[in-house]
Amino acid sequence: MMTSVDTDLIRVLADPLRLRIVTLLAHETLCTTHLVEETGARQTNLSNHLRVLREAGVVETEPCGRFTYYRVKPDVIAQLAGQFADLAECARTAGQNKRACP
Repeated sequence: MMTSVDTDLIRVLADPLRLRIVTLLAHETLCTTHLVEETGARQTNLSNHLRVLREAGVVETEPCGRFTYYRVKPDVIAQLAGQFADLAECARTAGQNKRACP
């Protein structure tokens, strides 16, 4: 059984600022203003990262007056965690699967 991990999602979350944003949003729903305060990033830079996270399906938006709130989609994170759990399970048995040299 070959187990793979969603490499596109890994690339999206590999950026330190995007991972920080996801971590913050995992704890509470925040607007861009809150995220600027928490991360120290410029608003335009933050908005670009939020766009990438939205397009990857990691976060969703909720309009609220003139603000937009963001929240993490927990199922996406859970799916990625499950892929890593499957990979870890494969690694546990890898010592028994030794390919012979030609």
